[in-house]
Amino acid sequence: MAGPVGRFAPSPSGPLHAGSLVAALGSWLDARCAGGTWLVRIEDVDTRRCVAGADRVILQQLAACGLRPDGVVLHQAVRGALYEQALQRLLDQHDAYPCSCSRRDIEAAAARSGSAGPRVYPGTCRDGTRGAPRAWRMRLPAGDAACVRWQCARLGPQLQRVDLEVGDFVLKRADGDWAYQLAVVVDDAAQGVSDVVRGEDLADSTARQILLQRALGLPTPRYLHLPLLRDRAGRKVSKSEGAAALRPGVQALRDAAAILGLRVDAATPQRLLLQALRQWPGRLQAWRQAAAQRQPACA
Repeated sequence: MAGPVGRFAPSPSGPLHAGSLVAALGSWLDARCAGGTWLVRIEDVDTRRCVAGADRVILQQLAACGLRPDGVVLHQAVRGALYEQALQRLLDQHDAYPCSCSRRDIEAAAARSGSAGPRVYPGTCRDGTRGAPRAWRMRLPAGDAACVRWQCARLGPQLQRVDLEVGDFVLKRADGDWAYQLAVVVDDAAQGVSDVVRGEDLADSTARQILLQRALGLPTPRYLHLPLLRDRAGRKVSKSEGAAALRPGVQALRDAAAILGLRVDAATPQRLLLQALRQWPGRLQAWRQAAAQRQPACA
């Protein structure tokens, strides 16, 4: 693929809502403005949350907004063999291990530790399981190697001690479902994604994904985390909170563009997208200038 490659990767747990369109539009603008490729990937590894037919509805909603992918739409549900290869490599490198702990076991260990901070996996099975595996986990590197520094074009420099804030995280569950963190890293690399543009609610996942990229010898893309659509109480608009299905069209695009700080007033999706494209470089420059003044999120 020539030029940068971006992607929009919705979960088919229902139709897109207005907040989803913000991420879709932002990722499309970022790729198109740079003369690159824009892909759509259906992230359907969490089979318990998937709704039959939602993927088709999502693609129809995007098309009605003038957002059409530049290639075949990839579905994660059929890519288990690639994720298995990645997991096996991590196991062979001793960067992953099976875990027999239940959720109750982890909660009990956290209670015994008396820690008032975030609940992290205590590494109970790092040296061997006590029964049949319930999951497979990433073995975090020791010391400073578990401290990940990365840059977001909008949020600025970021820093996370993954060992202290997350612990050894899940890569695969015993029910066979693959964890988002592993699947997204494998697929971004396979599709040549160079620029990840998504909502800022996913910024917390980035350090884990970078650790996986390093362990698997995969490139780290550039990151841009977009502002979120919020309700009057300041909560993120999401499917889990009962967000209404998106009514695609000009008004939906205008609303999404406004969240991104773009002022558009065209009467058709195609003209509106052209207006937004002309404004995107200025919006990116403003975000980057603001980001350059920020300090890392934690130390």
